Amino acid sequence: MVKKRRPFSEDSPPSEEAELGMTDDGGPPEAAADPFVASQTPELESAEVTPAELAAELPATEPLDAQQLIGELERARAERQEFLDGWQRARAEFANYRKRVEREQEEARSRIAGETLLRVLGILDDLDRALRERPAEGETAAWAEGIELIYRKFQALLEAEGVQPILAEGLAFDPALHEALSHEQSEAHDEGQVIEVVKRGYRIGDRVLRPALVRVAK
Repeated sequence: MVKKRRPFSEDSPPSEEAELGMTDDGGPPEAAADPFVASQTPELESAEVTPAELAAELPATEPLDAQQLIGELERARAERQEFLDGWQRARAEFANYRKRVEREQEEARSRIAGETLLRVLGILDDLDRALRERPAEGETAAWAEGIELIYRKFQALLEAEGVQPILAEGLAFDPALHEALSHEQSEAHDEGQVIEVVKRGYRIGDRVLRPALVRVAK
């Protein structure tokens, strides 16, 4: 007995077979023949690679013998020593360069300070000569005390900068520190002894700013 199929209309609900996507004969629906869907479905293939296949693709290497290993070790040691020697030389050169720069800077500061102080020494000489003829009494005695105060301030300024007077009177003449203005006969002094300091000399450390101008006994 053949079951008649009811006609489908918009008002009638779909049959149970239609909801399940089955055909009229009860079989499954045919696969869609959409080319876009087919292109988006990747084909799965087995991509497993065995260790033997991976090793076969690597380049073949020959094993190193003991002599070759010793040679490689010696080369590595030689390179290490070469790098160490280069680093030590560079470090020593930099240390010497830094010391040289510091020494040159110190010498430059000392030279500039000496040139500036030499100008001050001229003023100090004038004050020194004025104090040698200072009056002992009278109104000018108070004026001389003011001059001496200024003179002492100048001396304190020079001492703060490391400037020291060069001792000469009564000592043996030293050409590195003294400049002879004259050589004179003197019964009170030995030959080569400084009789008098005409102009005081000054030094800063081991550097002579100005030698002492002296009279020397002969």
